[in-house]
Amino acid sequence: MGFTIRAQRPTLPELTTLYQSVGWSAYTVDPARLKAAIDGSHLVLCARDSDGTLLGLARTVSDGNTIVYLQDLLVSAEHQCEGIGGALLDEVLDRSRDIRQLVLLTDADPAQRAFYESRQLVEAHDHRPNQLRAFVRLG
Repeated sequence: MGFTIRAQRPTLPELTTLYQSVGWSAYTVDPARLKAAIDGSHLVLCARDSDGTLLGLARTVSDGNTIVYLQDLLVSAEHQCEGIGGALLDEVLDRSRDIRQLVLLTDADPAQRAFYESRQLVEAHDHRPNQLRAFVRLG
């Protein structure tokens, strides 16, 4: 299956369908807030098939110079393991290559760790020569 990646903001129905397909209900419980988050993002990349169907999305929050936070990287449940997530991540990495720090927070799933490590990302506590700490407050 072929797909293209472009910087664009999807429609609200597209967003809710995509986020629901992967079980991210914390986002879809308030669709207006999800849309506002997307609209306020630094970069939103969409992967679409030849019919224009939204297959995946990556979005960042950034100052554009010193830090970029990869907030969301998701691929619809029926299109996972087709290279879409990797292509989206590669595009984020390419577009942020001149930004000093790229940060993300993700589940402790070993497959996720392997995925991000395949793109030379490391967990904060594994950073060398000096270990880093990451702190979070979720509400």
